[in-house]
Amino acid sequence: MSVDTPRRIVVLRHAKADWPSVPDHERPLADRGRRDAPAAGHWLAGSGIDLDLALCSTSVRTRQTWKLVAHELPRRPRTVYEERLYEASLGDLLALLTEVPDDVGDLVVIGHNPGMHALVDALAGAAEPESAARLVSYGFPTCAAAVLTFSGPWKSVEHGVARLTAYWSPHD
Repeated sequence: MSVDTPRRIVVLRHAKADWPSVPDHERPLADRGRRDAPAAGHWLAGSGIDLDLALCSTSVRTRQTWKLVAHELPRRPRTVYEERLYEASLGDLLALLTEVPDDVGDLVVIGHNPGMHALVDALAGAAEPESAARLVSYGFPTCAAAVLTFSGPWKSVEHGVARLTAYWSPHD
């Protein structure tokens, strides 16, 4: 794959989690999250994006979200469970993206807020008007997904490099 090939980043926030008496990292999905995650997978499957790689936080709720989303896809991409995604800052997220191998065209990152929303805001130097308006109106609730496109190698990912081309939320 050429480094000039258009690439896509799908930023996916984990689905709604429950609040049992467990450490935050161990919180499972709530009933609503178990319903919303397959809907996100269905939307992603219909988007035409053929994911090459999934980077997923190691938390229970993100792993459960990804399992339910991936079940809806025509082809499951290679998945890496990345400890650095849990409680990642914007700087951490940008650094992770610059480490993605250049043979990856389409990537999904499954993580947590406020990082996922901050990542979309930081990367989107331009946006499709409807997607931008929906992101402003709805924010980045649980199970929301944004698709960003850019050209160039992964090591060139930085603020404003991408275009927000799609936004989806299960309850908008």
